[in-house]
Amino acid sequence: MATLDEIREKTTVGQLFEGQAQHLLLLVLLLVAATCLLTEPPEPPRLLGLTARGWALTSIAVAVVHQAVVAVVFRLQLHHATLSRLFGQNDLAIWTAVFMPFLVLRPVTLFFTGWADPIPITGYRLSEIIIGTALLVPAIWGMHSTLTQFTLRRAVGGDHFRESIRALPPVKGGIFDYTDNGMYGVVFLGLWGIALLLGSWNALVVAAFQHAFIWVHFYTVEQPDMRRLYG
Repeated sequence: MATLDEIREKTTVGQLFEGQAQHLLLLVLLLVAATCLLTEPPEPPRLLGLTARGWALTSIAVAVVHQAVVAVVFRLQLHHATLSRLFGQNDLAIWTAVFMPFLVLRPVTLFFTGWADPIPITGYRLSEIIIGTALLVPAIWGMHSTLTQFTLRRAVGGDHFRESIRALPPVKGGIFDYTDNGMYGVVFLGLWGIALLLGSWNALVVAAFQHAFIWVHFYTVEQPDMRRLYG
């Protein structure tokens, strides 16, 4: 398995942009679908100055900017050690400080979307609450497992920065005893749970967008990176 320095010595422009045409195309398709599905009444209520549709568009924008920043940083760091050149040993700490506010804003803006939204999903509130709770519980467990077993430094892409993180063994324990990708496969179910618990159609659209788009990120950004990092 090549070291990070060896990967960088052999890098090409094609590797830097691998998967990004598909990334952009799928993003456009998801944006068109999401914006077409968002809806609001003629005189919608407002929460902190925004309607539910406004909060939904804000939440979608946060997700898009977050993943665009991650894609750029991951590729520049993997192939050119850009953050390490700029910030030295503080590179990973600075990147974590940039990454985390975006991560927190994703469920927060989704919650505000649901709180402000007068458009119901089905009207069957008991069923929505039961299903929402059933999705939120494993999502919380998945987040706990990510922070305790997987650890934050791996979750933010530390293997793009440090050989020591890259050399760590596969994660076991918690949700990772059942799936290799607890974050995208399980934690993101919490977004659906929030939307269902709030009974919000627009929040459900945002949850669907965010979950679909994180898988686009996985297949177009992370999977090519992992082939180079781990073979």
